[in-house]
Amino acid sequence: MTSEIGTFRLSLPGPMLRRGFWLYVWKAVTAEGQELLYVGRTGDNSSPNASPPYIRMGQHLGSMKNQNALRRNLVNQGVEPETCNTFELVAHGPLHPEVVKPKDFDHSDQAVRLQLMEEHLPLRNIVGAMEKRLERDLRAARYSVMNVVKWKHDVDDETWAPVRSAFANDFPRLKELG
Repeated sequence: MTSEIGTFRLSLPGPMLRRGFWLYVWKAVTAEGQELLYVGRTGDNSSPNASPPYIRMGQHLGSMKNQNALRRNLVNQGVEPETCNTFELVAHGPLHPEVVKPKDFDHSDQAVRLQLMEEHLPLRNIVGAMEKRLERDLRAARYSVMNVVKWKHDVDDETWAPVRSAFANDFPRLKELG
């Protein structure tokens, strides 16, 4: 791999700093021009946290095995991330706000943590169902999606329709699914 020196810019809209439950799609364009998609969400499975999408940006391309799913999926496709032409993150949300924690929240306080998880889980389950639906709809619309979202919950069509419509602005073949 050759090392190239360059000047690059990344623009980040301020609203992407808001914590909460977001859906997102990474679009990686390879050196050959192939578009590869990765579908994700914010809203932890193991804690009552729902980070903003900008935090997931660095994690996805980093070296931590339990956080770098985009990097792993690209490598599994035979693509070294550093050789990609571009990465674009399309994020929609927050669909729900993060569960409000007490100012003095201590992660080791199991009683408070359990109470917060009771509030967090229903929101996480809805957004997880939307993540699954987005991955399947993008695939049905003939986009090249690298990951398969496994989630036991489903989302009803009425709740899903405005979210799919929002993503159809960037992925227009979703409009064909009606």
